[in-house]
Amino acid sequence: MIQTESRFRRRAPCRADHVGSLLRPGMVRALRERGIFDGELTLVEDMAVRDLVKLQKDAGLRVFTDGEVRRQFWHYDFMGMLTGLDMKPSTRSLPFQTEHKTPPIEAHLTGPLDFPADHPMLAHFTFVRDLVRPGEGVPKISIPGPSACHYRMEPENIEHAPYRDPEALFHDIAATYKKAVRAFYDAGCRYLQLDDIFFAYLGDPKQREIRRAMGQDPDELVKKYAWMLEEAIRDRPEDLVIGMHMCRGNFRSSHVAEGGYDFAADAIFNQTSVDVYFMEYDTDRAGGLEPLRLLPRGDKRVMAGFITTKTGDLEDLDWLRAKFDEASKHVDLDQLGIAPQCGFASTEHGNAITEDGQKRKLELVVKTAEAIWGEA
Repeated sequence: MIQTESRFRRRAPCRADHVGSLLRPGMVRALRERGIFDGELTLVEDMAVRDLVKLQKDAGLRVFTDGEVRRQFWHYDFMGMLTGLDMKPSTRSLPFQTEHKTPPIEAHLTGPLDFPADHPMLAHFTFVRDLVRPGEGVPKISIPGPSACHYRMEPENIEHAPYRDPEALFHDIAATYKKAVRAFYDAGCRYLQLDDIFFAYLGDPKQREIRRAMGQDPDELVKKYAWMLEEAIRDRPEDLVIGMHMCRGNFRSSHVAEGGYDFAADAIFNQTSVDVYFMEYDTDRAGGLEPLRLLPRGDKRVMAGFITTKTGDLEDLDWLRAKFDEASKHVDLDQLGIAPQCGFASTEHGNAITEDGQKRKLELVVKTAEAIWGEA
């Protein structure tokens, strides 16, 4: 079990939170559809981020993101901005359960992996940081977790020969992320979220079989992914809170994987020093709440994702109370909080929900936290 010996208590800053991405405003979508990616788009994105931060404040939240407005994908943009990793055209799309197809691009390892000092998402974070006044809350950025650089890498796309040795690749991914964690901290980030969704994917029998067909042991992958994550964050400054999001895919309200957290719960809870866990729990595809029993007592917190972002149907507050009553049979209620089960727009296309529906969902997150814990 990972234990942090520190006088500083790393804790989730709020009971009410959200995963990060928000629906792209119409002007941003329009420019992107027209193929405009120059300074005009940047100005429109800046205005959109200001509006989305205000939306979060008006909803009563005290954690603020840029809604990932400047990204096409939740993960590929960050990955493609790393040294040694390039996104290239492909003939394949990601296997979501929908008639819509994701843009056909894939990750390629073309050289030694590193986190560059001028990674654009550092500036994305500082833009939000400067919109949050003292006392209003905490600016947060969500980036893909280390596992994304492995899980989304087809073996034939490893062009840098040394990385055909998996151990060399795992080592350099961890080192790259350790550097990223420090860079975001130096930019003023005190709440960094790593979207490490592939722990949840590895609870899906079909995904596990795909990995076996690739010559990979899914149980060993869980251990190796936990090692990479912990290696990246274990030496972080005392006042940096680390969040971790897990889901089973999110593209235009569809998903990829199904299955519970049973295979990964011990690794994520007890083999990493993550502070805050965003766990998808809006449907039966996420399995039961029993794995929560493995959360160690202390300051770690699970933000239970009972509220879905995949539809605009608003959950009933009494139903949410009942879900937390059920969860509290497995973990202390004080170690729980609430957030939607995923982002509202993990890609620029967004989910099948209106902007008004998004607003009402965020308000419900705050309302639920206040009803259960008396604070948001």
